[in-house]
Amino acid sequence: MGADSTTLAGRELTSGIYDFDQIEVGDHFHTSRITVTESHVVGFAGLSGDMFDVHMDDGFARAHGFAGRIAHGLLILSMADGLKNRAPVRIKGIASLGWNDWRFKKPVLINDTIRVTVTVAAKKPHRAPDRGIATLRFVVFNQHDEVVQEGETLLFCERASEARSA
Repeated sequence: MGADSTTLAGRELTSGIYDFDQIEVGDHFHTSRITVTESHVVGFAGLSGDMFDVHMDDGFARAHGFAGRIAHGLLILSMADGLKNRAPVRIKGIASLGWNDWRFKKPVLINDTIRVTVTVAAKKPHRAPDRGIATLRFVVFNQHDEVVQEGETLLFCERASEARSA
C-alpha cells in the first residue's frame, strides 16, 4: 500500500468491525483514496467561512510559492476522518474525544489524492466498564506517498459484552 506499510509493527487488520477489546496497540489498517476537488475546497470555504486567499485565489497561492490553490488543512483532516469511517475496517466508536498534535506537513493541492494509514497508538479502559478509549494515529499521504498530515485522535469505544460483566 505504499512506503508506510513496511515500517508498521503489529497486525494489519482485515475487513470487519472491531470493539475496544479486539484491537491492540500496533494494529493498523489502510483506507481507500479520495481526490480533493475544487468543489470540496469551495464547499468547505462556504461552510467554514474560511475564504483565505491561499485557498480561493490561484494567483495569490502561486505568488506565495505554492503550485496553485491549496486545500484547507482542516478540510483534509475531516476527509481523513471520513476515510477512516468508511474503511472496511471499522472500530466500534461512540464519539471522538479530541485531536492531538495534528500537523500539516505539506500542502494538499486541488486534484491531489489522499489516503490514510490508521494505527492503534494506545488504549485504556474507561471508568465505565462497557467503554474504552483508543488513541488512533493517522498518517495522511498524497498520491506521491508523501506525508501531508499526521496526528492522533482519541476515540471513545464500545467494549465487548464479556468485558462489561468482568
